[in-house]
Amino acid sequence: MGEHPRPGRCAMTTARLPGDPPGGRRAVAIWGLGVAVYFVAIVYRTSLGVAGIDAAERFHINASALSTFSVLQVLVYAGMQIPVGLMVDRLGTRKVLALGIVLFTIGQFGFALSHTYPMALGSRAVLGCGDAMTFISVLRLGSRWFPARRVPLVGQFAGLIGMAGNLVSTLVIAQILHSVGWTPTFAGSAVAGVVILVLVLLFLKDHPEGHEPPPATRADKGFVRRQIVAAWSEPGTRLGMWTHFTTQFPAMAFLLLWGMPFLVEAQGLSRATAGELLTVVVVSNIVIGLVYGQIIARHHAARTPLALGTVGATALVWGAALFWPGDHAPMWMLAVMCVVLGSCGPASMIGFDFARPANPPERTGTASGIVNMGGFTASMSTLLAVGVLLDMTGQDFRIAFASVFVLQALGVSQILRLRGRAHRRERERVVASRVEAVHVPA
Repeated sequence: MGEHPRPGRCAMTTARLPGDPPGGRRAVAIWGLGVAVYFVAIVYRTSLGVAGIDAAERFHINASALSTFSVLQVLVYAGMQIPVGLMVDRLGTRKVLALGIVLFTIGQFGFALSHTYPMALGSRAVLGCGDAMTFISVLRLGSRWFPARRVPLVGQFAGLIGMAGNLVSTLVIAQILHSVGWTPTFAGSAVAGVVILVLVLLFLKDHPEGHEPPPATRADKGFVRRQIVAAWSEPGTRLGMWTHFTTQFPAMAFLLLWGMPFLVEAQGLSRATAGELLTVVVVSNIVIGLVYGQIIARHHAARTPLALGTVGATALVWGAALFWPGDHAPMWMLAVMCVVLGSCGPASMIGFDFARPANPPERTGTASGIVNMGGFTASMSTLLAVGVLLDMTGQDFRIAFASVFVLQALGVSQILRLRGRAHRRERERVVASRVEAVHVPA
């Protein structure tokens, strides 16, 4: 998940409004607390990914019903993105994050106590609702506490630290689940939500003193519609959404649910080995995220090539692993696939880099919500399609996983269609901001 600046970087991110936040240690501490909330949300979100086989046995369900867990969770997440963006723009980060923590903690605890499929579904829906309130809030927190030139890299680090929550799922939750069982594992993990809620209520601040945003205008009946229409009308917002849509979902579907069944049932690996490969995806995500963040920070024009290159590489290794001659792909091929899947998360962050300079600060939450909705809509569609196709084909993972290529083709066509307009509009804004800066008295 990444960002930028510089004339080959972007003047748009280096020249900000008067009153740029100073950053510093306090900013890092406040932002770090927000990122900790996102980290916990990721642990809860991905905990089902290592428990998919256990969930199928616990609730006596087939592949389609199992996929419904993640589909519902992601559906709620995606559907909440624009409302959450509007809430963040009007209420601020602290209130929205606190509400999110309450919801995802209730959802995780309810999942721990679930003995029936409907109760478990309801718990994952509540969890998804709370999870939806975290990342956009963290992006907003970074833009309020750090100078504009730092915001892209701050966003990239937020994504990387949050995604490290996957490591907790694959290395810790999976082991505890097989040692102590379902209820103690999920109920115990819910304690983290209680702790982080107390810290947020005690210490989190929306912005530094002296850097308050302009007072929110009184919301009238047309406010929501105007906010959404204004954000959507920007080509950069739409390009960001389709970039997020196209890059994120293969790794998300793999980590969230279908990676473990694919590696164990289709590739014949043990659960331990499959867990190690899922860990490779997460570690690769962190390493590649650092590389992508630095590249984009120095070379603003690299955004689209990096996004399209990631899609191409993902399609190549995905196809190679699926259609390798014989019953199973070799271990090195599966490892390469997992390394490349690690680039999907960092590439998806490029979507926010297109939307941010296209919108004024008071609309960034709404625009970020639109962008974030893209990848999770694609993920939801893939989670459901794979489950349905597995049941229809008698567990043929080759056919089921090939559904990924359809959404990749759709997304690439939209990126190619929108990139010219978005880049021209962004250049116009850069020129306008330079002219404005020249005429602002010192």
